[in-house]
Amino acid sequence: MEMKIEPLAPGIVKAVLTGRMDVRGTDQIDVQFNAIAGSHSGMIVDMQGVEFLSSIGIRVLVLGAKTMQRRGGNLVLLSPQPEVMNVLEVVGILDILPAVSDPDEAARLVGL
Repeated sequence: MEMKIEPLAPGIVKAVLTGRMDVRGTDQIDVQFNAIAGSHSGMIVDMQGVEFLSSIGIRVLVLGAKTMQRRGGNLVLLSPQPEVMNVLEVVGILDILPAVSDPDEAARLVGL
């Protein structure tokens, strides 16, 4: 799994994820992802390149979202693949991890 970080505004970043969010993939990004969630007020997570999401991947996303929410920030998922979106819907965590397909809507939700 790859993660590229793009600064959008002071305190707000976009994380572009590519690959599989399984045990191996999340192990490659977990520390950096949590550090970013802990040090920013808003994060858009571009999920377009994520082809698989397992429970450990969900855990990383939820922990990041909760870290940001405790400090008044927001984490928003952008453009998850249909299979990934289905997993998020089945698990029922879209209230914690809002997912949108419109970049402008994602920007609005993180305060841009």
